[in-house]
Amino acid sequence: MSDALRPHDRHPPARFNAARYCLAENARLRPDKTALVLVGDGTESRLSFAAVDRAVRSIAAGLHSLGLKQGERVMIRMGNEADYVLVYFGALAAGLVALPSSPQLTEGEAAFLMENSGAAAIVVGGGCTVPPEALGGRLLLDAAAIAALKAGPVLPDYADTAADDPAMLIYTSGTTSRPKGVLHAHRAAFGRWPMVEHWIGLTESDVMLHAGTMNWTYTLGVGLSDPWSVGATAVLYNGPRDPAVWPRLIAAYGATLFAAVPTLYRQILKYGDLAQHDLSSLRHGCTAGEPLSVELLEAWTRATAKPLYEALGMSEISTYISSGPTIPVRPGSPGRPQPGRRVAILPVEGEPVPLPAGETGLLAVHRSEPALMLGYWNRPDEEAEVMRGDWFVGGDLARLDSDGYVWFEGRNNDLMKAMGYRVSPNEVEVVLSAHPSVAEVGVAELPVRADVSVICGFVVLQPGAEPDAADLLAWCETRLAAYKRPREIRFLDTLPRTANGKVQRKRLVEALG
Repeated sequence: MSDALRPHDRHPPARFNAARYCLAENARLRPDKTALVLVGDGTESRLSFAAVDRAVRSIAAGLHSLGLKQGERVMIRMGNEADYVLVYFGALAAGLVALPSSPQLTEGEAAFLMENSGAAAIVVGGGCTVPPEALGGRLLLDAAAIAALKAGPVLPDYADTAADDPAMLIYTSGTTSRPKGVLHAHRAAFGRWPMVEHWIGLTESDVMLHAGTMNWTYTLGVGLSDPWSVGATAVLYNGPRDPAVWPRLIAAYGATLFAAVPTLYRQILKYGDLAQHDLSSLRHGCTAGEPLSVELLEAWTRATAKPLYEALGMSEISTYISSGPTIPVRPGSPGRPQPGRRVAILPVEGEPVPLPAGETGLLAVHRSEPALMLGYWNRPDEEAEVMRGDWFVGGDLARLDSDGYVWFEGRNNDLMKAMGYRVSPNEVEVVLSAHPSVAEVGVAELPVRADVSVICGFVVLQPGAEPDAADLLAWCETRLAAYKRPREIRFLDTLPRTANGKVQRKRLVEALG
């Protein structure tokens, strides 16, 4: 991080470019240091900070030469390849708006993103296609075109953007049947410093191994932007998705930090053969994307003797609640608001007056937070729904204890009704997941008659365990109030999940077939 941009400033300067923030000082101070290691199945490629800086500014110059103007959207439709990273930062360097997307999108889904965003250019990688009829005059750039841009002239300097200028448009689930775009400013990169210091604990000497795919903001942020903001090395993987590979990569690359979702940590414990690998370089693991169970936390720390730090966040603000090197772990809680964040619990209904400790309400972030989104793309009505006075509320139900720790109670729209009470599925899932026969669990309402639903646990069993619904119900009987207990247990081979590994509670009943 540049000496001119210290975290205690809280806000970036008025003129601020996210790509410059991550790369310019590194290219000047440590040009030959490895910035990115991309590991495949028996392959490896490395890029220094000088090489990344040059490629990014060449791509930026090339995008300008093609007639793209500041603020226009560049959609990236590629797999886990180095060019994904370079094009993403190249768009930011040019003052354009990067739209990262998943290669798993169908052509129809990709066409919706192109049309909805008004993308001016589409960058495609190997195996990713765009229907000609969907292009509508947009620029289509393939691997050969990007190679030509990288070999071309270099932009003399990063675009002179304002901190509030749009930088990234990401699509996430909305309240309708179509995804909605979340628009972030360049300042969002600077707004990540509380997590860099207090959740991840990054320094220049670190090696960050991230298990996510490049289209995910968790990877683009924690896996790339955050390490580069302090001059650390990023390691990403584009080989087969085998849980056993991660301990090997930690040992092989001397990773000091590892980031993944809880589900992957669980799979590593099951399939990773940790005892066969030297994990002495690892300082701690970071986890986000879904709640971390007490059972998994204890299992990981017992098996590795390494801390595991959880964070809670969302697309609109990234992670803002966490444990970490400066925030002691409290099992069952994702942690406390990171220093520098303005966080409160607001009533579900009524005036946006922060609630006292112990009361459950909507988790809220003050609108002055530099990491907060600019807004939803062309959806002013939904923006109005999430702003309560000076506070952004994303739908997470939580309470603060007397020490400031957050206790997550699920999503407001995931709440179940039982015997006249509101019940958080998260609370029931935590209890069921602690049973020794349970590998994974999701909880949702199960319709049993036209007008009656009951709380149901959808369970994936541990290998060799026998399905015994009565035993699981008895387990809950001594651990949950009567109105919170599941009335039914259903067994599944797998739980429906999003591409980023989150359990889709609304699809659990569908999974029964």
